[in-house]
Amino acid sequence: MSGTSDNLPQGGRRLSRADRRRQLLGAALEVIRADGADRLTLGHLATCAGVSKPVVYDHFGSRSGLLIELYRWIDTERIDTFRLAMAAAPKDREETIACLADAYIRCAADLTGEFHIVGAALAGSSEKAEVYDELLGHSVAMFVSVLRPFCDLSGSAATRLCTGLVGAGEALSAAIVRGKMAEGDAIGTFRDMIDSSLT
Repeated sequence: MSGTSDNLPQGGRRLSRADRRRQLLGAALEVIRADGADRLTLGHLATCAGVSKPVVYDHFGSRSGLLIELYRWIDTERIDTFRLAMAAAPKDREETIACLADAYIRCAADLTGEFHIVGAALAGSSEKAEVYDELLGHSVAMFVSVLRPFCDLSGSAATRLCTGLVGAGEALSAAIVRGKMAEGDAIGTFRDMIDSSLT
């Protein structure tokens, strides 16, 4: 496959670097869904995406680099989807808190989702802890954005509060995964925590 064809999708239009990256990440996600994370190598991704290996290496450098970028991308997509859902129809305080608690706990405790599959594939990677902290920061920012209309806290105080709430959500989700708490109980507890913290 020539270098020229690597950059030309069906239809002959050359993809921008950003579009090519999105295409490769989308193809990587399809590999994981179909065959699991162990099958995701740069060579296999190149074949599935219809490009040469150098194109994939140019974007990600290594399998670990690919997994890190996929981890970020899935998390960003999840948060963007949630924000759009929240913005689609006006919700009052109670509905917003219930929706936030339910979505966060279910998502964080879902070990069958691509986010956790990719995270498991990154186990032991030195970059995982750093990127995980980065992604928790995105969750905190999302909580601040969603809850801001319902509290009078300043920017820094709201961030501190939501940092605590995200930490609580992670702990409750971990309890579900360990079989220490039912999902419904965790969601109800988280909803009550959010509600009381805003009072």
